Amino acid sequence: MRALVVEDDPGTAAGLLASLWQVGYAVDVCGTRDAAWHALRLEPFDVVLLDLGLPDGEGLDLLARLRRQPDSEPARAPLPDRNLPVLIMTARDGVSDRIDGLDSGADDYIIKPFDVNELLARLRAMLRRARGRASPLIECGALVIDPATRTVRRSGQVVSLGGKEFALLLALLQARPQVLSRSRLEAALYGFGEGLESNAIEVHIHHLRRKLGESLIKTVRGVGYFVPQDASVSDDKVSG
Repeated sequence: MRALVVEDDPGTAAGLLASLWQVGYAVDVCGTRDAAWHALRLEPFDVVLLDLGLPDGEGLDLLARLRRQPDSEPARAPLPDRNLPVLIMTARDGVSDRIDGLDSGADDYIIKPFDVNELLARLRAMLRRARGRASPLIECGALVIDPATRTVRRSGQVVSLGGKEFALLLALLQARPQVLSRSRLEAALYGFGEGLESNAIEVHIHHLRRKLGESLIKTVRGVGYFVPQDASVSDDKVSG
């Protein structure tokens, strides 16, 4: 899961980066509207956390630009997904401010200062809605995944996964049955500044298959990986 934090206050940005990273997000931070638009056109994000008062203009202008394209944007470079979930985070607490933000295309609105656990819950709810899923749990055969607690159960037994393993499994399950390329998975798991070994995705896939069974994640040679829509994880024993 990859998040773009658009926030010009260094302390707030650092706190958000640490909190999101701790629960498995790959996080990129931009301090201006223009830098955020450039990042959106370069990388695929799953969610945007948007401050309103930015040094080079209003965050609402960035939101409007995102929502109204591609019709008004020349396609000289790849365009971001106009339906990308956006959470406004701001100290502007007036009713009219909230209405303006939501009517401009925001999916949710939270007032600073906020409890980070509430922020994370709102992000989970936004992402569920974006994927057309009401249940907080993701089920796949004998697997039950809880994004809120970051736990995976197989036939009722907890399976211990590393942070990147969990993030990779979540990305594949949420995208199923779409095939995700290695570069797309790298983008989902690692931010701009994170170190990345050339075979990192393959190593994580190997560990997931060892812990969850070989049949869950399929490989399309030269393309990427996917979980079939009708994938079923059996109760057969696996190592780890």
